[in-house]
Amino acid sequence: MGDLSVDHLHAPGAKEQEGKPRAALVLGDFANALLEVSKVGTFGAYKYSEHGWTVTPDGVNKYDDAMLRHWLYEHAGHTHDSQTHLLHAAHTAWNALARLEFLIQEQNALPKK
Repeated sequence: MGDLSVDHLHAPGAKEQEGKPRAALVLGDFANALLEVSKVGTFGAYKYSEHGWTVTPDGVNKYDDAMLRHWLYEHAGHTHDSQTHLLHAAHTAWNALARLEFLIQEQNALPKK
């Protein structure tokens, strides 16, 4: 890894990056996929409400079911959702992200040990 001496970190323009997530690297590599996932989220926001999914009761289980339904449709040979005309794979990914967000929020809500 790079030189992380105190002198180096205080040089003009220095920015410590070691151990930090490289969001631009990851998001940029998945730009096409994330655009499709964004279309799924946008469709849902118009159909239901913006951010409405965040208050879904029993969210982990509901988004588990939705994720797996889209996965099954795709693996049964149906590439696109009949209502949105978007890829089932994009719906699967969106539901996986919603599920993950619920799991992270639930974990962060637990008392610290």
